[in-house]
Amino acid sequence: MNFDSCPSADWRGKTELRPSRRGFLAIGSAALAMPWLGAAARPCFGAAPWIDHRSYGPFNCHATFPMGDLTPLFQELSALESELQRTLAVPPAQQPIDVFLLDDEREHRELLQQLYPRVPYRRALYVQRSGRGSVYAYRHAEVAVDLRHECTHALLHANLAMVPLWLDEGLAEYFEMPAAERAFQHPHFSKLRWNLRFGMVRSMESLESCHELSEMGGTEYRFAWAWVHFMLHGPLPAHRALVHYLGDIRRGNPPGQLSEHMDRALSQPQQQMVQHFKQWKRT
Repeated sequence: MNFDSCPSADWRGKTELRPSRRGFLAIGSAALAMPWLGAAARPCFGAAPWIDHRSYGPFNCHATFPMGDLTPLFQELSALESELQRTLAVPPAQQPIDVFLLDDEREHRELLQQLYPRVPYRRALYVQRSGRGSVYAYRHAEVAVDLRHECTHALLHANLAMVPLWLDEGLAEYFEMPAAERAFQHPHFSKLRWNLRFGMVRSMESLESCHELSEMGGTEYRFAWAWVHFMLHGPLPAHRALVHYLGDIRRGNPPGQLSEHMDRALSQPQQQMVQHFKQWKRT
């Protein structure tokens, strides 16, 4: 598919690229500073190949195919904003978030190659420029998971100047599942229980030391998700510590490390996290 009809645009300001966790490759701070990122071509809305445009909550969705069969998913993404407000006290996005959907992997590769030729290909990509977020994905069997994951990043960064990498990914892992499956049916459960059975635990402090995506492997993603699950479904003081931490970031207060907040809120938080999963089951 030819995307050459779309004019170039110079998007200046802070640029953040957050790829799907499925690749485990880093796009580090040096790459973010490279000059080519300031002159990427933005897909134009009024011309081909974008044939369908819909708005759901904060999301402006653009696709190269009719999106009618994805209406339930987009409604779910709109509800995701309300869920983040309810669970994390994150305010609504102040700017629209663009979601660009391609019909297949070939189209997706062609577009990302045109826009970000120096970025390793990912099947889902979150980009933030000058405070406005964009998500790029394509239609396939797990597109719902990809969109919930990347749109969680977009909603968080719409209001927060920064989110530590491990927490950003842990929250996206949690909210990537349908609402009815988040508490009890995430695929991480089975491997996590085997990890805990053999005494394998990643502390919050060890996750806080991860500053590049190359440092986040499968185990790190699993325990980032586990700590988020514990804070959302475990003791109330743990949930309050998370909400207060994000609130400090939103208000511009130096937040310190979340592990410090957790140590003040709970006695032996790591042991409580392990015990949380040993006892966690649907009643």
